[in-house]
Amino acid sequence: MKTEFSLAQLADPDIAEADKILRACVHCGFCTATCPTYVLLGDELDSPRGRIYLIKEMLEKDRPPTAEVVKHIDRCLSCLACMTTCPSGVHYMHLVDQARVRIERDYSRPLTERALRAVLALVLPRPELFRASMIMARLARPFAALLPAKAAATPGLMRRIKAMLALAPKRLPPPGPSGGSVFPAQGEKRGRVALLQGCAQQVLAPRINQAAINLLTRHGIEVVLVRDEQCCGALTHHLGQDGDALARARANIKVWKKEAEQGGLDAILITASGCGTVIKDYGFMLREDRDFASPAAQISALAKDITEYLAGIALTPSSQKGDVTVAYHSACSLQHGQKITALPKELLSKNGFVVKDVPESHLCCGSAGTYNILQPDIASRLRDRKVANIATVKPDMIAAGNIGCMVQIAGGTSVPVVHTIELLDWATGGPRPGLN
Repeated sequence: MKTEFSLAQLADPDIAEADKILRACVHCGFCTATCPTYVLLGDELDSPRGRIYLIKEMLEKDRPPTAEVVKHIDRCLSCLACMTTCPSGVHYMHLVDQARVRIERDYSRPLTERALRAVLALVLPRPELFRASMIMARLARPFAALLPAKAAATPGLMRRIKAMLALAPKRLPPPGPSGGSVFPAQGEKRGRVALLQGCAQQVLAPRINQAAINLLTRHGIEVVLVRDEQCCGALTHHLGQDGDALARARANIKVWKKEAEQGGLDAILITASGCGTVIKDYGFMLREDRDFASPAAQISALAKDITEYLAGIALTPSSQKGDVTVAYHSACSLQHGQKITALPKELLSKNGFVVKDVPESHLCCGSAGTYNILQPDIASRLRDRKVANIATVKPDMIAAGNIGCMVQIAGGTSVPVVHTIELLDWATGGPRPGLN
């Protein structure tokens, strides 16, 4: 794709990166076949190729984004299926991230939308506030039926609040262990890792990290929950609030680097793939930061999805007898963002589960961070499509590697939805996965 940035514009590292990404695009349109919003809506501007044109024009002309541009960028899930499909290697993720920052900086949203986004950015990364908000949502759920349910091209505040209430669990589990906790290896110590505590996940499903701790320590791995660790920054990063996201990245790099220097770390393990995709990108995000560029790259290199690390461990022979059929949902952030596709299924299969691929597995479930709140109607259609595809394989359980996907899919099915690590823990001596 031909670009027309000036030399002055190209002096900006972000614009130079955008120029490189745009020039890689050859207009082939392969991305349209795997883009969830294009598949649903059939609008060229709701495809990666269409959005690339909109972003190119916005950046080249250096003008505030229009309402039309914002509408179509906001509808992007950042599922990154287009990057998996693209034969030219267009790094769409870094381009759309830059567009979101520009929109956040230069576009004035309606007051109610600004307020909602501000609340999400304040509450979701802070477990204490998020827990309190979930308790309030639970109390408000009986009134959700009074809120409008009609689908709209641009959902209003009440429709989004209704979506938030629908996502709130009926009850919350007790909190898990706090930062600063260390879980010693059982038997001979074979390694030491930090486990990302997460923000929403530690409120909604602390059982996930507990299963990871149980499995790892049982296999000789010491696990530390690093003190003063923060939200990874993914939530605010995808809202275009890069100042907040980068501040959280820097804070995490400091505490993880200190832990690695003092106690040694073989890896920083992540059980929420949405977080993992961003942490693995810290090196790029902070590439122009003189003080953090090198440490960020080191931390990104240490970051691993839990299944990546487990692939290098000889797990205890499975107690499973092959009588549990699992539909494996491949989270977009894992399969497209981190290019981890076969590994989780291989681990489950080797440990005694009958693993079934889900039709249209490349299509997003509609969770996508805060997307199922900000774009609830598109998200609901994607969830229903995903659940219908899952139902065709008649599973006993559904496994996924990301808490957002788990909550989203569970809202449309009665089949238990569990994390991959819970099944692996069960297969190697742990308890059968519970849902509380």
